[in-house]
Amino acid sequence: MATKYTNLDELRLEKRLLKQEIGDLEDIITFKNTKQSLGVLTNGLTDTFLKETPDPEGGTSLSIDTQNIMREISSNLKETASKKNVLNLANDSVKSGLLETTLKMGAVALVGNFAKKSVMNKNWKRKALGLALVYLAPYALRFIRTKLDEYQKNKTASSLEKLI
Repeated sequence: MATKYTNLDELRLEKRLLKQEIGDLEDIITFKNTKQSLGVLTNGLTDTFLKETPDPEGGTSLSIDTQNIMREISSNLKETASKKNVLNLANDSVKSGLLETTLKMGAVALVGNFAKKSVMNKNWKRKALGLALVYLAPYALRFIRTKLDEYQKNKTASSLEKLI
């Protein structure tokens, strides 16, 4: 378990090296060099987004490197926003129902905002319209959805009949 030393000088040298290593670790833990300490804590993730700038007192201060952050964001956007990726995303969203869900949420938000504004209006006709939207809109949207589903089923059936 313990290392065998042949003389006292080797032991003193090892002790000095251990003290130096402990001092280095204390510097990191106490944030004497902030960028290095954050780099150790985050495994180097923050190194590219931080920069050390000299302050008027002669020391260094840590600041955010906005140019590098914007460069990183723009390169990631270019990668994700290529034409092929956008088309694949659109196809996947149509297949998974994401587009349908988004349209439903948009319609609900539109009707809800209009109803809210109408109910808050001073005109009694607008208030009545807003209340009617609040109570009748869900039924109307459900009715429209069932009619659209029936239409789509009929179109699909007629196109299949034409193929047969």
